[in-house]
Amino acid sequence: MLKIALTALALTAGTICAQFEGFEVATIKPSPPDARGRYTRMQSGRQFVAKNCSIKFLVGAAYNLNPRMISGGPSWIESDHYDILAVTPGEKQPSVAQQMLMLQGLLADRVKLTFHREPKTMPIYALTVAKTGSKLKASTAPPDDQPNVLSTVYPAASGGIDHILMPAHNATMTLFASVLQRGILDRPVVDNTGLTGRYDFDLEWTPDETQFGGELSPGVPDHPEPDLFAALENQLGLRLQKTRGSVQALVIDHVERPSAN
Repeated sequence: MLKIALTALALTAGTICAQFEGFEVATIKPSPPDARGRYTRMQSGRQFVAKNCSIKFLVGAAYNLNPRMISGGPSWIESDHYDILAVTPGEKQPSVAQQMLMLQGLLADRVKLTFHREPKTMPIYALTVAKTGSKLKASTAPPDDQPNVLSTVYPAASGGIDHILMPAHNATMTLFASVLQRGILDRPVVDNTGLTGRYDFDLEWTPDETQFGGELSPGVPDHPEPDLFAALENQLGLRLQKTRGSVQALVIDHVERPSAN
């Protein structure tokens, strides 16, 4: 099994503690040529890890953007991949929002990232509740439990991808939409469900070539798991509707290859 696009930015209101404004120490190295999978996550209480990530992917992670919302910069921001190992300050594990704030600082410091924002009208997905109603179950986790949405890729013995399993824990629909737009789908996703709770669920589907940035082989033919759109409706009572909308795109003004550690 291969894990990819492991987490998402938790969009929560409130001030982020100054304690987590930057990593204590961080190393950035080119990924091995044979690296597989791609993710950002906390490996332990104080260790932040990113594996096999392009700078464009890291910018999308740090600022909660679909890759199509990012433009500018040289071609290597997509072709070159890097591994990050960083230590977070304090004794408490930072939230995902705090992790991404520290990643923003790391990108500014180590790749000299500068950018500006521009409004852009483009194809998007609207995440809505299906006509049959939501099938989501409220999470039984304490409200302060770290939310998590994972994506695990199961390869088929005959080649290609067997299916994707996405377990979610204590997740909001805003967080879920963020995961879909950042690491899986080919366009931004806007949460129009109106659902404000936190949920636990498992989502299983067979991917196609438009998902995960085209980095995965297509699902095997005639696999019993449905495609993502059918799985969302059948398993969660949700729909993804293609439409157009205005987003705040990010335009890279300057970026450099990571400085030496």
